[in-house]
Amino acid sequence: MSNSTHTPRAFAVRFKDLTRWAVGAFVETGWRWPAETIRPLSVALTRKAVDVDRDETPDESIRLVTLHFDGEMRPRDESASDGFKGRLFFADPGDVIYSKIDVRNGAIGIIPDELGRVCVSSEYPVYAVDPKVAEARYVKLLFRTAVFRRKINSMISGASGRKRVQPTDLETVSVPFPPLPVQRKIVAAWEKARAHATTTATKIAHLERDTEARFLADLGLKAPEAATLPKAFAVPWKDLERWGVQSNQLAATGVDISRCKFPITTGRDCLAEIKHGCGASPSPLPTKLEVLKISAATRGAFRPEERKYAFDVARYRREFDLKRGDVLMCRTNGTLGLVGMSALVEADMPDLIFPDKLIRVRCKADVRAAFFWKLVQMPFVRSQLESAARTAVGNYAIGTDDIWSLRLPLPPQSVQDAMMKRVDAGRAEIAKLKVEGKARAEAARADVEAMILGTRPVE
Repeated sequence: MSNSTHTPRAFAVRFKDLTRWAVGAFVETGWRWPAETIRPLSVALTRKAVDVDRDETPDESIRLVTLHFDGEMRPRDESASDGFKGRLFFADPGDVIYSKIDVRNGAIGIIPDELGRVCVSSEYPVYAVDPKVAEARYVKLLFRTAVFRRKINSMISGASGRKRVQPTDLETVSVPFPPLPVQRKIVAAWEKARAHATTTATKIAHLERDTEARFLADLGLKAPEAATLPKAFAVPWKDLERWGVQSNQLAATGVDISRCKFPITTGRDCLAEIKHGCGASPSPLPTKLEVLKISAATRGAFRPEERKYAFDVARYRREFDLKRGDVLMCRTNGTLGLVGMSALVEADMPDLIFPDKLIRVRCKADVRAAFFWKLVQMPFVRSQLESAARTAVGNYAIGTDDIWSLRLPLPPQSVQDAMMKRVDAGRAEIAKLKVEGKARAEAARADVEAMILGTRPVE
């Protein structure tokens, strides 16, 4: 049986006890700590409002930050404050800030030491934490628990789409402040779990790099070194394939595939079909036919669960069907790095079609579909796709001609099979690490939340 507290579907409240005209205001937190440890947030948090004097403060000292839903902070661009007209407030390392709008989504963080003194708008209340009462890191974890966020969601007010949690309301919420050594143990448990997650992420990144490097080495190529695109460069007129600065920058910094130890071919020689997807609008009602979302193909792996209903028309099934061995490529996206991203369809999908923002590619008999799928994710093909992308209304796009024109190395099928066997082994190890890491992270999150709630002993 779950120990979490749920708000009943029906209940009665005396009018004299009505503090807010909202059902959600009566959400109970259900802390399982001794009564003496349950105190208002205001006993540990003191509101700060140190104004930034624009006339007296040097520009380099006005540094804004972005607060993400995971509680992490990143410095914003140095010019971010130039067009900002509202009041700004200083926040110092160790201070807690939260977003009035997004605290219910987890947007609360601690100013890290490495950022130093930063500036925030009035949308981000700043609090100093009393070290005699609470650990700032414990407060951050507490704010991110499901039970606390459920309480916060009951306190939002304002117009739809811009609802906020007001500081004066938040400061009155009663929460557990166990002894400091106990708080530190809870924080230590969480940080141990985070350290393990970081180690797992590092292993995955190394495996991904090693798998890609081995694939390139099998072709006789080396992985390109990361480099910033030059601000100024020269291109001979004979090498100017497209009238655009970015396309020529990317073309100039790509891998030289002439060093490949296998013959170079083009899409016209090794591909059988390239087809745009269905442009029909999705069906507002459930049908037996579904259409993929663009997100089904933009992460490098096929995600068939990313779908919605489509009108069940025979022509759609006939023209936009999906079969084992199809490669889907992103035709258009607002992010250049996602244009041309590929996904491999590994089974027939009789009741699923692909949309106009994706392109279906079918290979000739001498090209393994899995090999082509992996090939178009390699840097020397990515540079071709990105340099060919055109822009319109904020989006980048490629067309069928750009794919037909790709220059691709073509090893014998036996070599393709051997290369993909090694790729599949790497993918399997990565998938295993991701599953294990996710399970361990979810278990750690549940354990820490139970400790804060008071339903699990703090060891």
